[in-house]
Amino acid sequence: MQTPDILIIGSGAAGLSLALRLAQQGQTSLVVSKGTLSGGSTLWAQGGISAVLDKDDSLEAHVQDTLATGAGLCDENVVRYTVERGPACIRWLIEQGVEFSADEDTAGSRRLHLTREAGHSHRRVVHAADATGRAVETTLASLVASNPRIVVREHCVAVDLILDRSPAGTGTVTGKCVRGVYLLDRNSGRVQAIPARAVVLATGGANMVYLYSSNPNGASGDGIAMAWRAGCRVANMEFMQFHPTCLFHKESRSFLISEALRGEGALLKLPNVAAPDDARFMLRFDPRAELAPRDIVARAIDHEMKRLGLDYVHLDIRHRPAEFVRSHFPSIHARCLELGLDITRQPVPVVPAAHYTCGGIVTDLNGRTDVDGLYAIGEVACTGLHGANRMASNSLLECLVFAESAAQDLKKTPPDRAPPGALRPWDESRVTDSDEDVVVSHNWQELRRFMWDYVGIVRTNKRLARARHRVDLLKREIQDYYGNYKIGSDLIELRNLVVISDLIVRSALSRRESRGLHYTLDYPQTLTEAKPTVLPGRA
Repeated sequence: MQTPDILIIGSGAAGLSLALRLAQQGQTSLVVSKGTLSGGSTLWAQGGISAVLDKDDSLEAHVQDTLATGAGLCDENVVRYTVERGPACIRWLIEQGVEFSADEDTAGSRRLHLTREAGHSHRRVVHAADATGRAVETTLASLVASNPRIVVREHCVAVDLILDRSPAGTGTVTGKCVRGVYLLDRNSGRVQAIPARAVVLATGGANMVYLYSSNPNGASGDGIAMAWRAGCRVANMEFMQFHPTCLFHKESRSFLISEALRGEGALLKLPNVAAPDDARFMLRFDPRAELAPRDIVARAIDHEMKRLGLDYVHLDIRHRPAEFVRSHFPSIHARCLELGLDITRQPVPVVPAAHYTCGGIVTDLNGRTDVDGLYAIGEVACTGLHGANRMASNSLLECLVFAESAAQDLKKTPPDRAPPGALRPWDESRVTDSDEDVVVSHNWQELRRFMWDYVGIVRTNKRLARARHRVDLLKREIQDYYGNYKIGSDLIELRNLVVISDLIVRSALSRRESRGLHYTLDYPQTLTEAKPTVLPGRA
C-alpha cells in the first residue's frame, strides 16, 4: 500500500469499525495498535451497547435518561444525534457477524435480549452474555485483519503528531494541519515517521492515571496528550468516572463486575452486618438504589468504606436462581470461580475503580478536531454526549456512531492532502541509552498514587493543590528525561500521563461546584448554570 488514505491510531471498537466502514466505501487505512490488534479496552467491556430496540421504549426516553445522567452538561443536539443512530449501528454490527444474546418469543422467533443498567428507564442494552466487548472486538478484528484495504501494525506506540501549517481557507482554530505520526516500534525500538492524508485518534481513555483502574494497561491518555500538544482544545477532564464495582481480590486488581448484575437485581450490602435487612445501604443515598447513576453509587460505596474503615463492600446476587446467574453472567461466574468465589453462593467483594474518561479532545459531529485533517472518535473525544457523567453502555454506542460519521466525512478527504516526498525523520542524534530506567517506574507509581489519593472520587482544594505541586515537579523531571535519553513505550506513556494529570487537576480546580463525577467538599452545591470546562491546547 502507498500512503494510506487514513491513519487510525487505536484498535478498539471505534478504530476497527471506522477502518471497516472506510474499506466498505473504497478507502484504504493503516490501523496502529499498541499491542495485538484485539487487545484494547473494548475487549474488556462486559455490559453492552445501549440502543432503542424495544417497542415499549422510545428515542426520547433514551435522550432524557442520558441528559439526566449527564447532570446538565450534555449537549442535547449531540445526544439526539447519537441516540437516533443507535439502532442502525446495532444492525450494522449484526451484519458484520457479531452474535448478541437472544431469546425465543412465543411464536418461536428469536429476538435480541435486552438488559437494563444504571440510569436507564427501560431495558435497552443489547449484549453478548456478559462479554459484549469481546464479541464486538474479536469479530471486527478478524474482519479488519482479512481486509485487503486495511494494513495493520501491531506493537507500535504513537509518539507525536507531525504537523504543518494549514492550507489557506481551512479555517482551523490552530492554523495547523496534520501530515502524519511518529511511531515507535516496540519490538525494534526504532521511531519512524508515517505519512497520511488524515489521522484519526481512537486511542481510548486515560484511566491508568489512577492507581486502581478497570482498564487494561495502555489506557494512558496518549491521544488526548498528543492532541493537546498539537494545539487542540480539551474539555471536561475533571469528570473521570469510577466504576462502582471492581472485584476486590489480591490476585485480580482490574476485573470488572458488570453493572448488568445490578440491572438483574444484585444488591450492594455492608459486610459483617448481623441483621441482613440492615446490610443494604444504597436506599439511604438515592431512591433508585443500586440503579442510580455510577457517580452516586461510587460515592456511596466510598462513603461507607471510609465511615466504617472497610476494604470493600459486598455485591449480592445469591437471591437469584443459580442457573440464571450462570447463564447470564458466564464470564464473571467463571473468573470468580477461578479465584475461589462462587457468586451463586457467596457475595462478591467489590470496590470502585477508575473506569471511563468523560472528557477529552473537543470534536464536532464528524469527529473533527481543531487541527485540519485530525479526527478523534471514541473515549478519546469529548463530543458532548456524556456531560458530567456517562450513562452505562453509552460508550460503545458513541464509538460506533462517531466512527460512522467520521467515515462519511472522510469521503471528502482530498487525495493530495499528504505532501510529496518523505517526512522529516525522527531525530535520535541527541539522545543516548540510560541506566536510570528506575526513574520511569518510580515516577509512574508516584503519579498514579497521588492522583488516587488527591484527585479521586471525593476532592478538596487542599488535595488538588498538593496534586498540582507534584504534577509540576514531575513534568519538569519527565521532560528532562524525555529530551536526553532514548525513548521507550513506558516513558512515552508516563510523558502522556503527566499531561493528563495536569489537565485533570487544572480542570478540577477551575470548577467551583460539585456536579456529576466531580465532587468537592469545598463546593458541595451545584450551580444553576452548567458550563463545560474547556482548556486551550498548547500554543
